[in-house]
Amino acid sequence: MSRAKYLGKRLLMAIPVVWLGATMTWFIIFMGPIDPAARLLSEGQVRNPAAYQAAQTQLGLNQPPLQHYFDWLSSLLVFDLGQTWLLYQGSNVNALIMDFLPRTLWLGFWSVLIAIFVGVPLGFYAGMRSNTVADYVASMGGIVWRAMPNFWLGIMLLALLGSSEAIFGFAWETVGPDLLTGISGNPDLTQLGTVDGFLRATKKVLPAAIVLGSASMGNEMRIGRTAVLEVKNQDYVELAKVKGVSKRSLVYKHILRNALVPLVPIITSEAFLLIGGSVLVETVFGINGIGYLFYQAAIQGDLPLVGTLMYVFILMIVGINLIQDVLYTLIDPRVGLEGD
Repeated sequence: MSRAKYLGKRLLMAIPVVWLGATMTWFIIFMGPIDPAARLLSEGQVRNPAAYQAAQTQLGLNQPPLQHYFDWLSSLLVFDLGQTWLLYQGSNVNALIMDFLPRTLWLGFWSVLIAIFVGVPLGFYAGMRSNTVADYVASMGGIVWRAMPNFWLGIMLLALLGSSEAIFGFAWETVGPDLLTGISGNPDLTQLGTVDGFLRATKKVLPAAIVLGSASMGNEMRIGRTAVLEVKNQDYVELAKVKGVSKRSLVYKHILRNALVPLVPIITSEAFLLIGGSVLVETVFGINGIGYLFYQAAIQGDLPLVGTLMYVFILMIVGINLIQDVLYTLIDPRVGLEGD
């Protein structure tokens, strides 16, 4: 089987996953114990049969369940996501997602980079120098970072940065690009094409990205160290040493590259946690991303919007899985060639 066929097969397998996730979402939202129509009405309106019937008609719940399911699913497939009912009442959901999603992607982008480019190198460094002081310090740091809850770390970091002038003698907002709108709040993504706009948007989201990527960073550090220790003791590494392979080639070509293989599913699975963690982190840092939108929709009872956002999360998770498959084929040449 060629790599192209392997990736095509994985893409086809993603279709039933999306369908099953969307179906479960529909069943929980519209067939569950909570009545979506009743949540759209005030307490007095619920007792009004005419108002309740109008709410059911608006949501399409006056139709037979199977017809409503197919109508809802077909709308999702063509990204006709409808409108909001309680949160930002009457707004187009497509427009809301296009407004909120870029902030979450910007936050997730830097969170993943921090986790990968800090956690993985430190884990590899600790693994190459096992049972040394550097190994103990890195391993302990990974455990500490992994243990701290996101919401607590976010609150502590906000308090620290807010008092940075009194503690460190300088204000965080004025270091580098000046954050005119304060430490928390939305990053301005409209000026990313300019150097100043890029730096300002990065600095704005950096504290939240550190918090969101911290747990992943600690986990990847620990798994990276273990992977290096396992690879170092493999027979092919010893054979390469006997053949006189240079230390640099031995480390980068034989040890680190092979240690990356078990890290791929770890990194992508941590990306799933970043999606869920963004709900808390965005709320703490006042970032109006899709996680914050989901949280607001849930607490205000806008169940149709909750279901729509769940569909978006499902697509994001399936997309991350497909990226994982692509990374597998790049790192391990054997993937996808079993049938050849």
